[in-house]
Amino acid sequence: MTDVLTGAAVQRPPAEVRYAGELTRLRASDEGAPRPPGWALSLRAARAFIVGDDALGVTRKFVGDPSLIDRALVSLATSRGLLLVGEPGTAKSLLSELLAAAVSGDSTLTIQGGAATTEDQIKYSWNYALLVAEGPSERSLVPAPLLCGMAQGRTVRFEEITRCPLEVQDCLLSPLSDRVMAVPELPGDAGMVFARDGFNIIATANTRDRGVNDMSSALKRRFNFETVFPIADFDTELALVESEATALLERSGVAAPPRRDVLEVLVTTFRELRDGRTARGDEMERLSAVMSTAEAVSVAHAVGLRGWFLNGTAGTAADLVSCLAGTAAKDNADDLAKLRRYLEQQTSWRTGEQWRAFRDARRELPGG
Repeated sequence: MTDVLTGAAVQRPPAEVRYAGELTRLRASDEGAPRPPGWALSLRAARAFIVGDDALGVTRKFVGDPSLIDRALVSLATSRGLLLVGEPGTAKSLLSELLAAAVSGDSTLTIQGGAATTEDQIKYSWNYALLVAEGPSERSLVPAPLLCGMAQGRTVRFEEITRCPLEVQDCLLSPLSDRVMAVPELPGDAGMVFARDGFNIIATANTRDRGVNDMSSALKRRFNFETVFPIADFDTELALVESEATALLERSGVAAPPRRDVLEVLVTTFRELRDGRTARGDEMERLSAVMSTAEAVSVAHAVGLRGWFLNGTAGTAADLVSCLAGTAAKDNADDLAKLRRYLEQQTSWRTGEQWRAFRDARRELPGG
């Protein structure tokens, strides 16, 4: 726990630890500002934490429409939950974490949805040794994120909610509508947990997963839906990939920052394979694999690691081909063939050293 609080030797500390200094400055400047009951910051300060404030030295952490942040914060101040939907890799989870850190000062009350998620992982379970020895009691109760959030007045994050079975999702109905959770095993008043001020739920769902376990109409009515879109501007996406990849490489012990010309090839390739159209307007095949900004950052990180630890360089576009293979082959074997055709047909007319290296390395693809 000490390592988490200090960030020492932790691969990815939570937002409230990574940006503790910024949150401290925002709280100091936010004294006396009106804020919703139970919130750690006012809406204005919470917005500044996410979109940045140069005067206070607060960095921008989410690249997207600032009005989305405004709507999300207002939703969290109401009696409805917030559901962030969008394509995979559009930073829904990051935005959820930042919102929770700003509103509650704690982003760690997180439920990871999946086919195996059960109600006790969401609400509460029991210490069975104490349960057998003493029977049901508050001492033998093991609270899960939802119960903790309600009892402490904090924001609960529910990742990939549509990956959970419908009957598991619906355990949120009473906490969201009546703001209460029943623990029928406990006697008297202890058997009812009422939500304190500040409690709410932020859920995320991928549009590609919609229909896997679609939410019931009753649960949908208890959420405000907000769509997180991919980054539209090339330069903005390139800058984001560069900054995030540089930070990851530094943490991985790589002394050489990523090359800008290699990242230009990477981001261009991802955008074109994602959109099905080249920069000069040629129609082309889209990949079924997720070619998101988050995936581009991951590939840029892998290129830097490959170049530095294998060759002592910053990584080239030739390294990019090998790293792209694992991304393209995730969902459909045909995607490798589409990637090969892209390298053969859509790189021949481009100029520059890295585009030539990228094209010449197509033989490195599996089956080439």
